[in-house]
Amino acid sequence: MLTISYFKKEIDANDAFLTIHSGAGGTEACDWVSMLYRMYSRYAERKKYKTELVDLLEAEGGIKSVTIEIKGAYAYGLLKSEVGIHRLIRISPFDAAKKRHTSFASVFVDPVIDEKIEIIIKPEDIRIDTYRASGAGGQHVNKTSSAVRITHIETGIVTQSQSDRSQHKNKDMAMKVLKSRLYEYYKNKEDEKNKSKQDAKKEISWGNQIRSYVFQPYNLVKDHRTKFENSNTASVMDGNIDNFIEEYLKWKSLS
Repeated sequence: MLTISYFKKEIDANDAFLTIHSGAGGTEACDWVSMLYRMYSRYAERKKYKTELVDLLEAEGGIKSVTIEIKGAYAYGLLKSEVGIHRLIRISPFDAAKKRHTSFASVFVDPVIDEKIEIIIKPEDIRIDTYRASGAGGQHVNKTSSAVRITHIETGIVTQSQSDRSQHKNKDMAMKVLKSRLYEYYKNKEDEKNKSKQDAKKEISWGNQIRSYVFQPYNLVKDHRTKFENSNTASVMDGNIDNFIEEYLKWKSLS
């Protein structure tokens, strides 16, 4: 059972932005992102957390990338254990020959920055672009440039939001995400011992995964950092990942 002692930093208590990107695997990888998106959404439901869609880019077979805000006590402290590359091995539903396929997706987690932490962003530090929202949302989002993309010039960090019909609200959300990512960027720059972000930025392919989800020829989800395993893959994909998170936090506290 986790105690507050596992959360060593005040910011661990904050809400979190969770982003999933597809990696090697094409259509398979986009479907894998959809599956992980559901898994984390179900995890949030189990924790009685609230979720808000920030940005979603659809692609053939599923989702190319998605960002959600997860609101609840210690959301960031818990979910930062998920940062890294997640590998799926299964018989592809898209392959008529029923061959096994391997897909990859990367997960990034940033803390939502509250008023206690001041992140100063000057107008000249960023470039703001507007564009037509894509995907679901009705005719309105496809006819107006309501989606907003913000680029931080110095770091190259890009955030975007298209979940709302209001361009103003999308800009506010994109700025909120940018502040969170800048906080993480500069924190990691100062703390060379923090390896989580460096690991997450590795190529989204073979050899770099933090966790493997095997559906064929057997059922097993294994975390390669803690060596914790669970053979009930259906339960894990339904959001039951508490044991993986707890084992990671215990392992991290000893390192």
